[in-house]
Amino acid sequence: MRLLMNILWFILGGWISGSLWLLAGVILAITVIGLPWTPAAFRIAGFSYWPFGKVVVDRDAGVSSALLNILWFVLAGWWLALHHVLLAIALAVTIIGIPFAWQHLKLAILSLTPVGKAVVEV
Repeated sequence: MRLLMNILWFILGGWISGSLWLLAGVILAITVIGLPWTPAAFRIAGFSYWPFGKVVVDRDAGVSSALLNILWFVLAGWWLALHHVLLAIALAVTIIGIPFAWQHLKLAILSLTPVGKAVVEV
């Protein structure tokens, strides 16, 4: 079931989300200032491609992660999370879209504070 849901997710828009996060990671890697957020962008890209059967867990709760997350939240995190929440609301209207809405909510939470998180298989 997880494979089927991941394939449907990928075909119906997951490839766009993952590719945009991958592009963001490459752009962040090119700049010196964006290097601390590059691994987080690549982590979100992988999660955006195939989110079913994975969960987000805290990996590191250090001071540097907190500072990077605060800066990320102010500059980019809140509007990325808002985008995912709006998509989740639109998808939750239909019964078929509820699993996809749940994945967008997980992406919204990850978009708020991506540094210090890990994506693991269930």
